[in-house]
Amino acid sequence: MSKGLKTYRKELAGLLADPHMARALEAFARAYPLARAKAFAHLDRAGLIREVAALRLDAMQRMDELHADFRDRAEAKGASVHFAASAEDANAHVARIAGEREVKRIAKSKSMTSEETHLNPYLEDKGFTVIETDLGEWIIQLRGENPSHMVMPAIHLSREQVAGLFSKVTGKEQPPDPEVLVNVARRALRKEFFQADMGISGANFALAGTGSIGIVTNEGNGRMVVTLPPVHVALFGIDKLLPGLEQALKVVNVLPRSATGQYITTYVTWVSGPMPCSAAPNGTKDLHFLLLDNGRTGLAQDPVLSQVMSCVRCGSCANVCPVFRTVGGHGFGQVYVGPVGVILTQAFHDPDRAALLADNCLQCGRCAETCPADIDLPALIHEIRCRNREDKGAGLVQGLASVVLPRRPLFHGLLKAAKPAMSLLAKGRERRVDLPRFMDPARDMRTLPAMAKRPFRNIRPGELEQPESPKAKVLLFGGCVQDFFYPEQLIATHELALAGNVALNYPKGQSCCGLPLYLKGDLKGSARMARDILARFDPAQCDAVLTLCPSCALHLREHLPKLCQGTEHEAQAKALAARVHDLNSFLRDICDLDWQGFAGQDQSVAYHAPCHMRCGPKGPEVSRQVLGLAGIEPVGYEDEDVCCGFGGSYCMSFPEISSRLLGAKLTGVSQAGAATLVADCPGCVLQLRGGAQRQGLDLEVLHLSEVLARLLNKH
Repeated sequence: MSKGLKTYRKELAGLLADPHMARALEAFARAYPLARAKAFAHLDRAGLIREVAALRLDAMQRMDELHADFRDRAEAKGASVHFAASAEDANAHVARIAGEREVKRIAKSKSMTSEETHLNPYLEDKGFTVIETDLGEWIIQLRGENPSHMVMPAIHLSREQVAGLFSKVTGKEQPPDPEVLVNVARRALRKEFFQADMGISGANFALAGTGSIGIVTNEGNGRMVVTLPPVHVALFGIDKLLPGLEQALKVVNVLPRSATGQYITTYVTWVSGPMPCSAAPNGTKDLHFLLLDNGRTGLAQDPVLSQVMSCVRCGSCANVCPVFRTVGGHGFGQVYVGPVGVILTQAFHDPDRAALLADNCLQCGRCAETCPADIDLPALIHEIRCRNREDKGAGLVQGLASVVLPRRPLFHGLLKAAKPAMSLLAKGRERRVDLPRFMDPARDMRTLPAMAKRPFRNIRPGELEQPESPKAKVLLFGGCVQDFFYPEQLIATHELALAGNVALNYPKGQSCCGLPLYLKGDLKGSARMARDILARFDPAQCDAVLTLCPSCALHLREHLPKLCQGTEHEAQAKALAARVHDLNSFLRDICDLDWQGFAGQDQSVAYHAPCHMRCGPKGPEVSRQVLGLAGIEPVGYEDEDVCCGFGGSYCMSFPEISSRLLGAKLTGVSQAGAATLVADCPGCVLQLRGGAQRQGLDLEVLHLSEVLARLLNKH
C-alpha cells in the first residue's frame, strides 16, 4: 500500500467514525431520490438532459466567441470586465479592485469559483475582512472547513453541531432548532450587508447576448450582496458562458430539480449592467465581472475530459454516490466534491489527490444516471486511472494482476495451487474461509467461499443434457467467480436453458473477461484478454452469448469494442457485443419457458440489483419482471437500490467504506423480514452471503439462477 493511500485511508477512517455526519448524509441520501423523482414527474427528463447537454457542448465549442460577445455587451452597459488566466491572477484582480476603492469589509455570497481560487485566505492575508453570508458557507467559515457539497456546503453537520457552534459565537446557549438557528444567523449577518464596502458573488450563467449574469440561490443573501455594497465583483469560470437567456432558462429547468429536488430555487437573480446604489460615491454600482480560466481552455480541448465542461454544478452526482454518502465531500473530494470533483481536482488542483479519489470510485454508474448534463462521469474517472497508470506505473498488487490475469495457464495454475489451502481453512456447512488480514483486508466484514471441489470448466460436455431440437444455440461465458467458486450457479442455468429448449455450450479455454484490469487502467492487458475472448467466442457460430455476471456483460457489451477499435478485431467485437445477454434477458427473450411451471415463492424474498445491472440496456426492472413471471414478488426495503460495497477489488482497497455499505444493505433486508436475498451478480452474492455469515444472520443469499432452478425443480 502506498504512503499516499495509507494517509488517505486514515483520513477516511476519521470521517467514518463521525456519527453526526453519518446520520446527516444517510438522511439526505434517502430523501433526495424521492424529491428528485417528484420534481421531474410529468417532464421529459431524458429530452431535457439531451437539450442541456447539447447547449453546453455548443457553448464550450464557441467559448472564445461567447467571451468576446459577453465582454463587449457588458462593457457597453457600464460594467468592467476582467479576465484571469489562473487562480492567483483572479485573486490578485479582486485584491487590486478592493485596494483601489479602499475596501475594508467584504460580504460574500456562495461562490464555488472563489473556493477554487482560495480567495478568502488570500484576501484575509492582505488585511481585508471577509464574511460569508450564505448560511452554510458561514457555518463552515466559522469552523475553518471547506464546503462538503457544492450546493449544500454544511450538509455533513447535524443541527446539534450547528447549535453548539452558534452558542460559542453568540456566547449564549442556542437550542438545536433550525428556525432558531436561522434567526441567529440572520441577526448576525444582516449588519454585514450594510457595513460591507464590497460584495463578491459567483454566477451560474453569463449571457453573451446581453452581457448579463444569472445567479440561482435559495437565500436572500445573494441579492443583498449584489445590491447593497457600493462595489460588486462577480467571479465565475468561462465555462458559465451561454449564448443567451433561452439557453440559461433550459438549465434553470433542470438545475434545482437535480440539485435539491426543487421545482425552482427561491431566487433567480439577473444582473445586467450597474444598478443605482446610494452607497456608491456617484450613486451607481461599481460593477466588475471577472472571468476565470484556470485550466478550462485546456480542459475544453481534452479529447476525453472535456465532457466535464458541461457540468452545471448541481451536485447531483454526489447526492447519489455511495462513497459520498459514507464519507462526505471532505473524504471524496477536495474543493469540488463527489464524482465530478474527481475530474475537477485533477484539472484545477492536485493530480495526486485526484488519483486517490479516482481509486475510491466504485464505478457503480449512479452518477451517470443522474447527471442533468449527460456527462459520463464513470468513463472520465476511468480515464484518470488510465493516465495515472501510464504516468506512474502500477503498484505491486496491480502489477501482479497485470502479469497473471492475461496468462490463463498461470492464472488457473495459481488458483489450483491455492485450492488445497483454502479447503483446509474452510469451516462449517457453508465452507466459509477466513484468510489472514494481510491477504484479505475485508475479512472483518465478510467471509470468503472455499473453491469448489470441481470447477465448472472440468464438467464434460456429455454430463449436461442438451435439448434434441433447440430453438437457439447459446455460448456460455462462465466468469472467474462462478467457474471456480460457484459452479452450481452455472449448472442451475443449464437446467433453465434445457427447460427453455436452448442449447447452452461452454467454449473451452476461456478465462477472465478482463474487467479487473480495465477498471484499473491497464488497457494493454485488457486488450490482450479481449483478443483471447474473441478467439473462443465466434458470434457467427451462435445466436447469443450468455453471462450470469452483469459486470462481465457490461464489459463485453461496452468495453470490448473500444479495446478492439481500429484493429482487425473491431467488427467481430461489435458483433459479439450485440449478442451478449445477461440471465434475465436470456430467460425472457430467448428461452421458451413455461412460467406456469414454476412453483412460486413460499417465503419472503428480497432482491438486490447489482450496479452494473443498472447500467445495462434493460436494467433491474427486467430482473423483477422475471421474478414476477416465476411467481415471486420481492419485498421492498430501505437502501434497496444502493451498492452492496463489493466493487471487485474495491472491497480490498477500501474495506471500511465497503463494510459500511454492506452493513446498511443487510440491515435493510433484515428489517424487511426477508428469508432469502436474490442477486444477479456472483460478486454481489459473494459479498452479501459472506456478510450475512459474518453477522450470523438467518438469511439465505442466492443467485437468481439458483432461485429459479429451485422453483422449477420443486414444481
